[in-house]
Amino acid sequence: MLSESHPFLNTLLSLKYPIGLVILYLGVIIALAEGLNRLLGANAEFTRKIVHIGSGNVVLIAWWLQLPHWMLISASCIASIVALISYFLPILPSINSVGRKSLGTFFYALSIGILAQWFWSTGQPQYLAIGILVMAWGDGMAAIVGQNFGQHGYEILGVKKSWEGSLTMMGVSFFVTSAILLWVGVPILTVAIVSFTVAVVATGLEAFSKLGIDNLTVPIGSAFLAFYLIHGLF
Repeated sequence: MLSESHPFLNTLLSLKYPIGLVILYLGVIIALAEGLNRLLGANAEFTRKIVHIGSGNVVLIAWWLQLPHWMLISASCIASIVALISYFLPILPSINSVGRKSLGTFFYALSIGILAQWFWSTGQPQYLAIGILVMAWGDGMAAIVGQNFGQHGYEILGVKKSWEGSLTMMGVSFFVTSAILLWVGVPILTVAIVSFTVAVVATGLEAFSKLGIDNLTVPIGSAFLAFYLIHGLF
């Protein structure tokens, strides 16, 4: 058979169902966000956060299905290109909100590729998951809480934030990091120390988000900090 003489093709065929599941999941997330934006007139920034949070969960699906690291890197490259196109040509307002000068979605996709190359390929997917989910859920929930309930603002280098949003970022980051480290069997005291440190640093990195650079600094900073704390101090 053709697949027997072409190992790469055979690999792709064996991954068709996992790939299909990921594509279906992402399609539902984007369709939901686009539907809310185009049909119901939902705020573009809100639908963007739906995509932001929902797409981050793909790393859990990839971890569960044990997808190869080259697939994550390939997806990162494709998503980066789509994000850049959407930035200059606003064809998907749920991805890049209209009128907002931000490369956040591009940096978000890029961070997945960097972390996949560093951690997924070495059999340590938990650190990629920490980095991406701290960004996805922490930053996503911080933005929603800050925009809707933020009453106490502050400013860093021209970037306006709220204490309500930053505290949400810290709390969600602590929870996400703790859940992942406990899942892989890290002792609870170590989990508490590492998770608190990651949460504080991630919140500090998220406070400066000019041009969406926090979508690169937060996941990479969180993942590498967790890794070096676990392997360097404990």
